[in-house]
Amino acid sequence: MLARPDEIAAIQWYHTIELPGGVVTPGFYDHRPLLAHLPLPASLAGQRCLDIAGSDGFWAFEMWRRGAREVISVDLEDGSRQDWQGASHARRALAASSGRWEGDTGRTRRGFELARAALGADVERRDVSAYDVSPKAVGTFDFVFMGSLLLHLRDPVGALIAARSVTAGRFLVLEPVLLSLSLLFRHTPLASLWQLDEPRWWLPNIAGLRRFVHAAGFRVLDSGGPRAQRFGRAFPRLPPRRRPTFSELVFWSLVRPLGVPSAWVLAEPVASAAQLPADEPPARVPALGWI
Repeated sequence: MLARPDEIAAIQWYHTIELPGGVVTPGFYDHRPLLAHLPLPASLAGQRCLDIAGSDGFWAFEMWRRGAREVISVDLEDGSRQDWQGASHARRALAASSGRWEGDTGRTRRGFELARAALGADVERRDVSAYDVSPKAVGTFDFVFMGSLLLHLRDPVGALIAARSVTAGRFLVLEPVLLSLSLLFRHTPLASLWQLDEPRWWLPNIAGLRRFVHAAGFRVLDSGGPRAQRFGRAFPRLPPRRRPTFSELVFWSLVRPLGVPSAWVLAEPVASAAQLPADEPPARVPALGWI
């Protein structure tokens, strides 16, 4: 089924998704260039796959394209249920009333359903928090993917522990990282706390991301980055005000044109604490791999 232009335009897209008929959704982010740099199996034939915090469904549909036997995507239907810093109730109400995507109830569901229908994809969507993922809620999976979620969580390790509980095979996480701390402290796990009252919390360096995964009871198999998560057509190219702050100037002059520095970690669950290595091997951090 071909998606109509007016249907596409009526949705504020998070993901850039290629649909039949040459249609491409105008997303905030465009993850297509990243596919060649992630250890996402070329074939997922016969495997049961889970996409945690799947938003519009880019990664879930990609796993379906790669032959997965079953794909489930979980995310919050109501964006106001996200973890907010500060006076959360007031800010959630403001986000919902202003139409910001964080508070737009059902926004990701609408995008997901439109894309699924256009693709003819056999992918299921469920309203489940990352914290509530469990064998009872969704079963277990051969391959589990989590993308750009930990930044938005008050308890990132808690969500990773939940992901581990449903991972029977491999787990892949892709997450924004602090480039400066990744280059200056390659072997020391560090993270910076977001300094605004938004649904954003911890931004680690690459070693910190690996440590998050290790702390949740996974065995880290490999990691890579930094790589750029590119912005899509829907993300503004210019700052919203004429006199941006220094941090805003850095974002709009460097991060906006180049993308968000990010890293990935591939892991598998361990059956017991005795199987978990006491120390993580050092992260591999190429100096300019994110550009």
